[in-house]
Amino acid sequence: MKKIAVIGAGTMGNGIAHVFAQSGFEVNLIDISQAALDKALKTIEKNMDRQIAKGRLSEEDKAGALSRLTTLTNMADGVKDRELVVEAATENIDLKLKIFGQMDELAPSDTILATNTSSISITQIGAATQRPDKVIGMHFMNPVPVMKLVEIIRGYATSDAVTQQIMEMSKTLGKVPVEVNDYPGFVANRILMPMINEAIITLHEGVAGVSEIDTVMKLGMAHPMGPLQLADFIGLDVCLSILRVMHEGFGNPKYAPCPLLVNMVTAGKMGVKSGEGFYSWGHGTKDLIVADTFQK
Repeated sequence: MKKIAVIGAGTMGNGIAHVFAQSGFEVNLIDISQAALDKALKTIEKNMDRQIAKGRLSEEDKAGALSRLTTLTNMADGVKDRELVVEAATENIDLKLKIFGQMDELAPSDTILATNTSSISITQIGAATQRPDKVIGMHFMNPVPVMKLVEIIRGYATSDAVTQQIMEMSKTLGKVPVEVNDYPGFVANRILMPMINEAIITLHEGVAGVSEIDTVMKLGMAHPMGPLQLADFIGLDVCLSILRVMHEGFGNPKYAPCPLLVNMVTAGKMGVKSGEGFYSWGHGTKDLIVADTFQK
C-alpha cells in the first residue's frame, strides 16, 4: 500500500499525515475546513524543521515528504483511489459513525478503513460499514512524529489478514505496533485514564495541590510529567470523553469521571488547547504555572 488518506487535520491528523508522507506514502489530508488544512501544513513544516535541526531529517527529505502530501476539503476526491483511509476526527462516537458511513460509501470496496480513536469500540464503528472485516483501530500516540507506539485494535469482525497488514505497515513507519482486542479504552487509556482521574480526585478532595501531586508522580514514580500536566496536554475534554466511554462500556463506578473534571470541561478549561487547565499556558515561557483556580 502506498496511497493513504487521513481524515481530520487536527493535532493527531496532521501528525499521522506527517509520518506517512515522511515514510514514502502518497498522502491525501482531508478536512472540511481549509483553514485547518493550512494550519496543519504549517505545523508539519515546523515539526520537520525541528527534525532537521536535530539532525534527524534532511532538507531533501523534507521537500520529498511535502511533495507527497496533498490537502483536500472534498472527501470523495480524497479517498476515491486510496488503499488505506485513517480517520482522526474528534473523539465523538456520532461523528465517527457518520464519517465511517461516508468513507465506506466513497472509498473502493477493498480499501482498509482505520480509526485513530483512543477508546471507542472498533466493533461498533465497523458495524456502521459494509466491510467490518476491513475496519481496524490504529491508535497513534501524541506527538505522532515522536512517539513509537501504535495500538492496533481489531474489532470483532476484523480479519487476520487486515490485522497483519496494518501491523507490518506500522513497522514501515518506524513505529512499534502492539495488537490489542476491542474493549473500552483498549490498553493505554484503560490504565492511564483511571490514574489521571485519581489524581484529579486527590486534588478535588484537598489531599494535595496541583504541583505537589505532579511532583510526587515525577520524582516518586519516575514519570516524565505529572498526571495533571499530562491531562492538560491530552485535553481535559478528551480525558472526560474516554472516561465516559469506559464508565458506560464497563458499567463500573471506578471509571466515573471526577466532578471537578466535569466542571472544568463545562467551564471551557480544556488544558493547553484552551490556554488553561490545571496549569496556565501561553505565558511565553516553559515554566509550569498553576492556574489561578488552584493557587493556594
